[in-house]
Amino acid sequence: MESKKQSGGVFFQMPLHYPRYNKEDYQNMPEWKLDRLLAEYGLSTQGDLAYKREFAMGAFLWPDFHHYQKPSSYSGCKGSSLYQKKIK
Repeated sequence: MESKKQSGGVFFQMPLHYPRYNKEDYQNMPEWKLDRLLAEYGLSTQGDLAYKREFAMGAFLWPDFHHYQKPSSYSGCKGSSLYQKKIK
C-alpha cells in the first residue's frame, strides 16, 4: 500500500495485482504476512490470527464454482422443476 501525505491528508492507492494465494496458503500464512497483505489493501489488521485468515480468505478467494454447476439434466429455466415450483 502506498500512503502519502498530500496537503495534510492521506490517500490510499490500490495495489496493481490481486493476491494469488490459495486456501492452503492462507491457512499456513504467518500472522505478519497476513497483516502486511491486509494493510496493503487498506483492510483492518485487527483480530486474532484465525480471524485474519478467515477474513483474508473471504476477501481474496473466489467462490468454488464447481459446487454451483448446473445438473447435467438441466434444460433451461422453463424446463427445470425448481422453476416450476417457484412459479406455482
